Amino acid sequence: MSEPRTDPVLRHRTVDELRAAGCVFAEDEAALLLAEAASSDALAAMVARRVAGDPLEQIVGWAEFRGVRVALAPGVFVPRRRTGFLAGLAVAATRDGALVVDMCCGAGAVAMAVIAEANAAQVHAADVDPAAVACARRNLPPTHVHLGDLYTALPADLRGRVDVVVANAPYVPTDAVATMPPEARLHEPPAALDGGADGLDVARRVVTGAPEWLAPGGVLLLETSTRQAPTLREWFARNGFVATIEADDEVGGTAVRGLLSDAPADRPG
Repeated sequence: MSEPRTDPVLRHRTVDELRAAGCVFAEDEAALLLAEAASSDALAAMVARRVAGDPLEQIVGWAEFRGVRVALAPGVFVPRRRTGFLAGLAVAATRDGALVVDMCCGAGAVAMAVIAEANAAQVHAADVDPAAVACARRNLPPTHVHLGDLYTALPADLRGRVDVVVANAPYVPTDAVATMPPEARLHEPPAALDGGADGLDVARRVVTGAPEWLAPGGVLLLETSTRQAPTLREWFARNGFVATIEADDEVGGTAVRGLLSDAPADRPG
């Protein structure tokens, strides 16, 4: 019996099922499922999950991100292509021997990119979601992945020594979560999506806490939306950063980049 990937009947049937379910890239998705399925029964189970709306990356157990394969598990946030832009900013900001923290790390995709592309001395990652942390520990050195709420998750000896903090914190406004594609709102943790009333609740906390952990001249990078970026940039400035908005129209990526200033900051009380 032929393997699923080489069986033309299975290939046509899989494409037809996915197309009927509304998958825009049915042929590409079918090719991936066929390549990953160990048997026709396994393929049928995978196709059934995809037709039911499960994210393709969670079904096959991995996602491609800036040329590396990120291991994933059901219920874990799937790294977006646009976040590759944020990762690129982190790589560019990472000097040789730097200490980097990937905050709100999910499966650890951004940290993986930094390790692969920059000569950092240490890369740590942290997330509040136990499932995400378990997944990130498969992708990164396990002892450098920490479970907890933002900076409280980090080892105390990192305080004041971090050169780059990069975060893809949740930034979808609460009222907009219900309008997200089912793949996200039904299969990814709400804590990875919901950023509060204006989408910036978690991002503000990341910014406010960063000066205590960054070394002099440290860099803070946060993904956001085009609409939210000016508000977030202002919050950076109020917390002691010289901040700029960075964007890549090709992938739809937007981020605020902040350099920790030596000038006294008018920080919120």
